[in-house]
Amino acid sequence: MSDDQDTMDEWAAALAEAEQSESEASEAHAAELDELTPTNQDVSADDKRKLDTILDIPVTISMEVGRSKINIRNLLQLNQGSVVELDRVAGEPLDVLVNGTLIAHGEVVVVNDKFGIRLTDVISQVERIKKLR
Repeated sequence: MSDDQDTMDEWAAALAEAEQSESEASEAHAAELDELTPTNQDVSADDKRKLDTILDIPVTISMEVGRSKINIRNLLQLNQGSVVELDRVAGEPLDVLVNGTLIAHGEVVVVNDKFGIRLTDVISQVERIKKLR
């Protein structure tokens, strides 16, 4: 668990450093916002226990560069060095999926020689629910 925390701290520090260098390069200034506080502070112990149970459920997060449909004949002819054309243009944002459901779009970043993704657009809960129907 300590290694996970160290890795998360490294990511957070690297992303903060990247954001700082970006903000220094642009003329825009960050707005100061008030701290968000929960509107309903009367959460019962039972509700808190239920929420803690949900928060421990593992999910699979994946990033999708693009898709392609090919027939089985072409699939069987693929070998090392083959190129499969995707339905995306270079520079287009990646899809971020949680358990197969689109939740955001993002761009690839490299932090400490590891790939990551910076979220550029998060799909609203209303839009996600509409897509489920």
